[in-house]
Order: sequence, then structure tokens, then C-alpha cells
Amino acid sequence: MPNPIVHWEIGVRDRTKAQEFYARLFDWKINSDDEMNYGMVETGGEGGIDGGIAPAPGGQPFLTFYIQVDDLQTYLDKAVSLGGEAVVPPTEIPNVGHFAMFKDPDGNTLGLFKTK
Repeated sequence: MPNPIVHWEIGVRDRTKAQEFYARLFDWKINSDDEMNYGMVETGGEGGIDGGIAPAPGGQPFLTFYIQVDDLQTYLDKAVSLGGEAVVPPTEIPNVGHFAMFKDPDGNTLGLFKTK
């Protein structure tokens, strides 16, 4: 598969409450020991995809996933040419890689990810 889904995010109003809910519901390990209040989730499943639970910008909950690509700008441009909308330009995640985000023609927000 050339462009696999590699990460997901759940944006929530109450980070602490949501992280506790998902940890207890699915026995996920969640590490939120960081300055951004971002809870890195280890699902623990073989072949599963880990993700994150974070405060939702503006208090608007969301659910999205990230697709691995080799060139963020190329895929953003392609999404726009196909009727999508660029939302977040290529942005560095220190010590991790880079991401960008776009909306599809129906308004769903998806992420793109490129490793360092």
C-alpha cells in the first residue's frame, strides 16, 4: 500500500475526561506528559494504528486520520485540484516529521504526514 493511514486524532472538549474514558474503555495506554496536552495513544493491537487525543481547537470536537505521503505540498496541491481545500500548510512536528491538512469536497478534514 503506497499511502497507508499512520495516525488518528480525536479532538475533545475535556482532554482529561476523554483520555480517561478511552483508556478505561479500550485499555489503551495514553501518555499526555507533554507541554501541548497531547495524549499519545498506544492501542496495543497487533497491526493497529496508534493515535492521539487532544484539546479541540475552539472547543469543536473532531475525528481525523493521517495518511503517509512522500511530498506534503504535492498532495495538498493534488487535493485542491480535485476539489478539496488546503487547511494547514506543511508544518514541522519537532523530532517527529511534518504534517499538513486538507478538506475533501464534502468538508471532511484529513491529515497528511511525512516522516523526518
